Amino acid sequence: MADGSHDQISDFAVDLSNCDREPIHVLGKVQPFGFLIALTADWLVSRASANIRDFVGVSAPDLLGRPVADIFGGEAIHALRNRITLLRGPDSVERLFSLELVPGYPPFDVAVHFSGPHVVVEAEPASHDEMEASSTVRSMVARLAQAEGMTAFLRDGARQVRALTGFDRVMVYRFAGEGDGEVVAEALRPGIDSFFGLHYPASDIPTQARALYMRNIFRIIADVQSEPVPVLPALDPSGAALDMSLCLTRAVSPIHVEYLKNMGVGASLSISIIVEGKLWGLFACHHYGPRLPTFAQRSAAELFGQIFSMMLEGRERAETAAYEGKARQVADRLLSAVAQDHDLLSNARWLGDIIFDTVPADGVGVYIDGQMTLSGLTPDAPAFSAIVTMLNRAAASQVYTTDNLSHLLPEAAAYADRASGLLAIPLSRRPRDYVVLFRAEQLRSVRWAGKQEKHIEYGPNGPRLTPRKSFEEWSELVKGRALPFAPAELRVAEALRTALLEVILRLSDSADAERQRAHEKQELLIAELNHRVRNILALIRGLLSQTRENAGSVEEFIGTLESRIHALARAHDQITADRWSPARLHDLIEIEAGAYLGERRDKVRLTGPNVLLTPGCFTVLALVVHEMLTNAAKYGALSDNGTVAIDWRVDEDGSLLLDWIESGGPPVVAPTRRGFGSTVVERSIPYDLDGHAEINYRLAGIEAHFCIPSRHVVSVLPDAAPGERAKPAPTVVPGLLKGRNVLLVEDNMIIAMDGEDALRDLGADVMTAASVGRAHEAIAVHPVDLAVLDFNLGHETSLPIADLLVERGIPFLFATGYGDGLELPPRFEHITLVKKPYSGATLAQALAPMINAES
Repeated sequence: MADGSHDQISDFAVDLSNCDREPIHVLGKVQPFGFLIALTADWLVSRASANIRDFVGVSAPDLLGRPVADIFGGEAIHALRNRITLLRGPDSVERLFSLELVPGYPPFDVAVHFSGPHVVVEAEPASHDEMEASSTVRSMVARLAQAEGMTAFLRDGARQVRALTGFDRVMVYRFAGEGDGEVVAEALRPGIDSFFGLHYPASDIPTQARALYMRNIFRIIADVQSEPVPVLPALDPSGAALDMSLCLTRAVSPIHVEYLKNMGVGASLSISIIVEGKLWGLFACHHYGPRLPTFAQRSAAELFGQIFSMMLEGRERAETAAYEGKARQVADRLLSAVAQDHDLLSNARWLGDIIFDTVPADGVGVYIDGQMTLSGLTPDAPAFSAIVTMLNRAAASQVYTTDNLSHLLPEAAAYADRASGLLAIPLSRRPRDYVVLFRAEQLRSVRWAGKQEKHIEYGPNGPRLTPRKSFEEWSELVKGRALPFAPAELRVAEALRTALLEVILRLSDSADAERQRAHEKQELLIAELNHRVRNILALIRGLLSQTRENAGSVEEFIGTLESRIHALARAHDQITADRWSPARLHDLIEIEAGAYLGERRDKVRLTGPNVLLTPGCFTVLALVVHEMLTNAAKYGALSDNGTVAIDWRVDEDGSLLLDWIESGGPPVVAPTRRGFGSTVVERSIPYDLDGHAEINYRLAGIEAHFCIPSRHVVSVLPDAAPGERAKPAPTVVPGLLKGRNVLLVEDNMIIAMDGEDALRDLGADVMTAASVGRAHEAIAVHPVDLAVLDFNLGHETSLPIADLLVERGIPFLFATGYGDGLELPPRFEHITLVKKPYSGATLAQALAPMINAES
């Protein structure tokens, strides 16, 4: 496939590469669709383009040195002076429409700007375009605001620029951090090749070229085949050329023209996309023939590009703010837990569960005081130690990241499938301690727009890239690289580093005092151990006493006591298996249900996020869950064929709300006496956790509601618990047009976009044409199964297309804004007529009989 998508944006690069060698040849010419006059401060003509005679009847040499009043009319000079006063800043451009510059000559569309000591006036014959630019752009922006998600936003931007300018192909380029870029969205005429997904190297657009794209945000080449017109004189008396960086009519390098000719491109246009003061990307447009949108259309396109940039900036900021807000909540919980238990910082698995929610990674390694722990996809311990040594040499006291670890550490290629990229968060001074996040190798094929190792040869315009080879698509398999960590993720990591360092410094400051009290602590430890043993003995004695009072027989007493002790033991095992760390609520209920119910555990249905609870809360809740399950199995829903639904959620202040609902069991009767189990359920959470417990004995089944305060909830994990209810998919007309190619003929841009969306919602692949000629081209290139034809297409009707569709046996319907006032020719009286405005449901209702007739 002949490919030169990147060469559109290399225009300024080529120009700049020739500036020192032949500045006048490149910068001292204009495109012939307009003319240029440069005025000095006292309003004398110092320069003019050689083609000015074609427009105002006076040659450039005759104009030089003459006052502007000898050329332009008084009202035109007044209008120009007023507009020049509005110029703000060196890169500002002002425009006037249908201005009668020279008395007796047709009016012109005019652009004025400063260029050093000159005022540059560019003019072209007035297009008399009655398009209301502000209204058009307002409609485009309103539609763009409805796009959901960044992909749809970029795609709609390309579609609307193409609809406005009429170019055959409109692409959205996005620049990556290292300067290379990618075509991330595209809108194109049917029948031409797609450049979507192509990449181009950073060398195609050097730094100075990007600086010009920041200054001159709109650029057009109306006719690649046209001969540029020189500006006279070439140099001023001081030997300086006119700076034409902001000129709309400025000609381009012959090298770039050579590129475009080799591609078969007849015209090109670009609009810079600037976000937060930096060049984010471009709208780049190609047309396979000459094309010059009207002055009003170009002004509207430039305005749309500026508004698009602001909307894009707003969307990116909103996404970043939402992401960083979520990250702060996770960081606060992490720091709260670490501040209470320093050992958690050495727990790689626990850190991964917390951090991966905001900074996704495949594995985590922790290196503190020479000790390391690893979790997930990571290098082995010796390799991790080598990575830490490398980090101590290469990294400063800040977050460090790479997406190509083997480039820094060649031996890392052996474990690229587990760790090709890393993000290191230093936690101390040299020798440093680290939390290191790893990302595995991401094998992917990159389609470069031209081979990066481009062959240079000499052509008619000097040394240049060989056009044929630079346009070829070049695919490369990228190995040994991971998905890079995004800037927002790096900011989150830096915030974590700062906060963790604060916690560590506080702990370090208290270390000396701790050592001084070591002897006292040893004595206190013995006392504490004695106290805990006494508490355990008291708890066992309480269980014995309360169970004995409520037992009907020895066997029942032994069974009940044994089950309660086992419940406490299982809870204790879960929180001590990871050194008295927070434990998962989902695991607690699953293990308890499995231990007590066996094969009937599927009767217990769990719904809710997986939360981590503090050890003390976990023990209390384990006994409550045990008593509830025991009662359900003996007297409630699980004693029959019923079920128990346990739902939980975390409210806005971080408290855990748990609902227990039994159904399908025998009728429930409130107990006449309160046993130990009921006391545990009703009083444990309020008494031990300062929470809330409510139990209702409904006839259809027990309902209980518990609230555990937020201080007992450590975090909410990203992975959803099994059985979580899936969100229902949005309902659309299902697959009415699935697999069918539908031709939409509509000359109004906004209505065409609405029609496209409605047909795509019905499952169709849509091709759009705005005229009879374009519709014929689409039908000739692509198969068409159905068609929707706007009857009136401005100066023509869609009847020729209808005749062609009838000839080919392709079903279609007409759409019209005339309502019942439209009379179809007799040969089309049987064709369905849809009145505007129509919706997806209207189209579905009209097209359904055609689909049914085919089947």
